[in-house]
Amino acid sequence: MKKIVFALLLLAGLSQSISAQSLKKDTIQKASMSTELLTFAKKHLSLRYRSGGTSRKGFDCSGFVRYCFSQFGMLLPHSSAAQISHGIEIALGEAKEGDLIFFKGHNAGSQRVGHVGLILDVKNNYVKFIHSAWKGGVRYDFLHADYYKKRFVGVRRVIR
Repeated sequence: MKKIVFALLLLAGLSQSISAQSLKKDTIQKASMSTELLTFAKKHLSLRYRSGGTSRKGFDCSGFVRYCFSQFGMLLPHSSAAQISHGIEIALGEAKEGDLIFFKGHNAGSQRVGHVGLILDVKNNYVKFIHSAWKGGVRYDFLHADYYKKRFVGVRRVIR
């Protein structure tokens, strides 16, 4: 009886070890994909803004996000309002690199999503993101800037 119990405990421990190793490998692969995605996105800094743009000739915000994800085999719709329905909702405090960050458009009083970016860095007091903005094209910005803070809608995780 002791041998059977010992064997079952050994198998259970081995199973948990294999499961933990798989989880760790999966986590590393996701982190690697996020890093590659953001490295790719940064290569497009200073490209011009173009309404409806989806290529290196010019991007709008959702076109830029869609283009970056498509390079890694992930297809997203071409509108920030449609992109917010993809992935899973994440609390701002749980946000991490590679997550999508959404904002209202020009009208801060509106309830409609009108802008999207990719989170680059999350620190105690700020979130840095890359996006294609009407002024400046593909560039970095921070959530704590008044313009974006007033328009913040939420965060979604597409890389799971």
